[in-house]
This record gives sequence, C-alpha cells and structure tokens, in this order.
Amino acid sequence: MPLEAPSWLNSGDTAWQVTAATLVGLMSVPGLAVLYGGVMQKRWSINSMMLTFATFSIVLVVWVLWAFKMGFGTPWHGLSHSGFFGNFIGKPGPVLSHTELQHQASIPLIGTMAFPQSALTYFQFVFAAITPILALGSVLGRVNFKAWIPFCLLWITFVYAVDAFLLWGGGFFAQHGAVDFSGGYVIHLSAGVAGFVAAAVIGPRLQRDREIDAPNNVAMVAVGAGLLWLGWNGFNGGDPYASNMSAAAAVLNTNLCTAVALLIWIMWDYLTGRKPSLIGTVNGMIVGLVAITPAAGYVNGWGAIAMGMIASTIVYFALNYLSRLRPFRSVDDTLGVVYTHGFAGLAGGLLVGIFADPQMALSYKTGPHGLVAAGGVAGLVHGNATLLKWQFLAALWVICWTALITFILLKVVGLFIPLRMSEQNMEIGDVAEHGHEVYPSDVPSLGYPNGIPGVTDRPSSVPAAPSTA
Repeated sequence: MPLEAPSWLNSGDTAWQVTAATLVGLMSVPGLAVLYGGVMQKRWSINSMMLTFATFSIVLVVWVLWAFKMGFGTPWHGLSHSGFFGNFIGKPGPVLSHTELQHQASIPLIGTMAFPQSALTYFQFVFAAITPILALGSVLGRVNFKAWIPFCLLWITFVYAVDAFLLWGGGFFAQHGAVDFSGGYVIHLSAGVAGFVAAAVIGPRLQRDREIDAPNNVAMVAVGAGLLWLGWNGFNGGDPYASNMSAAAAVLNTNLCTAVALLIWIMWDYLTGRKPSLIGTVNGMIVGLVAITPAAGYVNGWGAIAMGMIASTIVYFALNYLSRLRPFRSVDDTLGVVYTHGFAGLAGGLLVGIFADPQMALSYKTGPHGLVAAGGVAGLVHGNATLLKWQFLAALWVICWTALITFILLKVVGLFIPLRMSEQNMEIGDVAEHGHEVYPSDVPSLGYPNGIPGVTDRPSSVPAAPSTA
C-alpha cells in the first residue's frame, strides 16, 4: 500500500523538482561529457569524459556528507551573530538520515518547501556538480586526473558552498537584496574565474594542441549542446521551488534569451567577415543560457530579449578581441570558459539590476484588493538603483573570493600531487592516461591497441592496462 502523503507535501511540486533536477543532471552527464568528448581532439576525448563523470561523482559524495548544509543550512556564526561573518557559511553536516531524506525541505534563513528535503538536496547537488565541470573546460588537455579529484572536493567546500550560502542560503548578500535566480554568479561567474585561475597555474597545453585545436566529432558537440539547451529548462524552471507561474515564465525566458543570443552571434559573424560555424553558434547559445540564468524569473520577455542581445554582443567581442590582450592572451583557457561563462554570468547578473520587473512575481499573496505579486524585484529601468549596486558588490565578492581560494587550493594540492599531467602522457593522450581511446579498432595501428583494454601489443612507454576479460 502506498504511504499517505503528509499535509505539507505537494505532489506536483515534488514531481517537478525531481524532474527539474534530473534535467540539470543530464546537462553534466551526458551533456557536457559528450560536448567535451566531441570538441576536444581525438586523443583527449576519453580523458575529458572521464574527468566529467568523476567530478559528478565526487561532488555528490561531498555534498551529502557536509557541503549541502554549508550552503543551505543553519548559519555557522563566526565572530558575531550578524553582519558579514555572521552570515557567511552554514554549519557542515550530513543529510543521510531518514529525517533528512523524507521530512519537509527547509532552508533555515529562507523558509520551507512543499517537497522532501531529499528533493532539495539532489536539486542543489546537480547545480554544485556542474560548476567544477564547467571550470574543467579551461584545463582540458593537461590537468592531472589524480589532482583534479581532491581539488574538486576542496573547491566545493571552500568556494562553492560559501558563495551558495551568501546568495542562495539567505546569507549576507541575499539579506541586502542581491539576487541570483539560478546561478549566474554562484555557478557561471565562479566557474569562469576558477577555470581561468586554474589554467594560469597549471600552464598551457602542448603547442601542437593549441595550434591544431580541431574537434574530433562535431555531431557529438551538437548533441551535447542540445542537452544543455533543453536541460536548462530544469536549471531555471526548478528554482522557484514550485510548479507555478514563475517556473513557466523562467522556462520561456530561458529559451527566448538563448535563441536571441544565438542569432546575434551569427549576425556578428557575418558583420565581422566570418563564416558562422557550429562551434561558434554553440558559444552564442551558451552565452544566452548563462546570461538569463540569474534573471530568468525576475525579468519579463522584453527584458529576456534585451539581455540576449547585450550579453551575446559583449561576449562575442570579448572572445574574439579582448582575448588578444593581457592577461587573457597569456592564459590557455582551452574552451574559453572565462568568456562564455565568466563574462556571460557577470553580464547577466548586472543586467538583472537593470531589467528586473517587480511585477514578475515569485508567488502571490492576498491583499486588500485581491491577489498581489510577492517576491518580485525592481531594476534600474523600474526606478531602483539599489539592486544594481548590490549585484555589483556580489559579483566583486564572487570574483575575488573564487580567484583567491582557487589559487590557494591549487597550490595546496600541488604540494602532494602534480597538477599537470606528465609531458610523456600529454604527448600520447588517452591511451597513456586511461588505457584506451575513443574510437577503438580491431586493426592495430602505430603499435597502439586502438582503445581495446587488455591488448598487450602496445609501446613499451605505455603501461599495460589490466585485462577486463
């Protein structure tokens, strides 16, 4: 017999929250795994996908053992019970008991939801997981697999959880009115900054990888990009924590801004004398998705269109022209994450402060003359400059904190495990790192096993993989 649902549980909200979380999870595995596996050179395809799956796994373990409560739990008061340090981070702890799994979801400084805590925990996990996976795009082709795993563990704990609490868990910036609907700052700006710092610390790819930077499977790129686009319906549509009008508006705004940004990117390609490519068009798509993320439920459709146009233009010129100037030209950001996520997330977060429409309600409450909007915020075009101020200050914090702590964590991990793959393995690629390659063949070529684990016919410089027979 099915269990009777408690009075607080809304089955529609619960179903949507779990569905939205699954859509976001699909953006990482297989979405980004497939996109990375296709956009990288053939000899880095397996490594890129393996790093994505491993990152997804390590973040889940960290999340349920201590990091969720650091981002969405009870404040861990430091020097005082108020002010910045009193609302900086939550107390760490597990979310694995029957109470945590089945009782009503709650963020202490925000309120309760009409679904179980396990749904909230998983929903927020998939956001946490995709953030270092996005940053990973900056260091593909040379990061040491063994070093990346402990780095992710530390990064989620000391960077992501802090930013999440300050903006989403009811912390200092949230208390002063800063908003980030689904992660323009917490996820994308942070990932862009972390990836750029990591790329600078780890160093560039081999020169030949930088000169011949051609995708090995453009069809895989298109599939991964499509999973990102439609998966974003859960990314932004799930953040009202309810199956309501704000969720539906966020989904439509997401797709509208993305379509506009993609078309504007193509327009700039033509206007600057370039031929529009699929890879470039995917960049325009990602910029639209990222830019609308902090604003999806706060702006109306006109605002979504404007944000797509403005953000796509900013990032297009940053990627194609600003990248030629220092410090950007000195850092080998493999997939340009600092532009498509860092710059786009920053632009989107600041544009919220301009276009936020107070009539875009997160909920409704009963007033003396009927239902009135609740939870909406007003931007500069609606006469409020305060929001833009706090959006700027929150962005400044995320940039500085993420850059500093990412640098420190990389140096700490580097004391024990080399951050950079060995030069020998960088020359060989997937076969050296993982014992097989992305397109295996029964016909030996150049002495390599062509991706078949257990084959002993391999060069002496490549260690034999254990047999799977």
